[in-house]
Amino acid sequence: MKTQGEMEAAVCKGMAAFEQEYMGRGPKDIRAHLVGDILLVRLQGVLTAAEQHLVKTLPAEKGRDLLKQVRTQLMETARPVLEAMVQESPDREVPSVEVGEYLMERLRELDKVAFVRFASVYRDFQDVDQFMATLKGLLETSKE
Repeated sequence: MKTQGEMEAAVCKGMAAFEQEYMGRGPKDIRAHLVGDILLVRLQGVLTAAEQHLVKTLPAEKGRDLLKQVRTQLMETARPVLEAMVQESPDREVPSVEVGEYLMERLRELDKVAFVRFASVYRDFQDVDQFMATLKGLLETSKE
């Protein structure tokens, strides 16, 4: 049986290969954390030079939204590959809603900025009011 470190390293290697093949380049840094039966993978430096250029030259919201749409479509197209890679490792399947909610709570505790970034994608806010309500809730729990 593999150690936790070996499993995390294998996930990092698989994600690097996936990013290279499906997204055009690998991330600058990958960290995998196995916490109980939850696997959290953090990628940094994943934007290609073209994507970085789009984000810098277009108005902030338009560039971010365009990039988010493209990345979402790429991930949906590659989902079967990712699912197969993940299915090979864990002993049981966990519903994605359960994983998403667990991650939201852990990120809220560990890193407020990471929580806001994850929430902005995971919760798919439709307007600024929804986003602000989440931020207000985060600020209120931080004061306690």
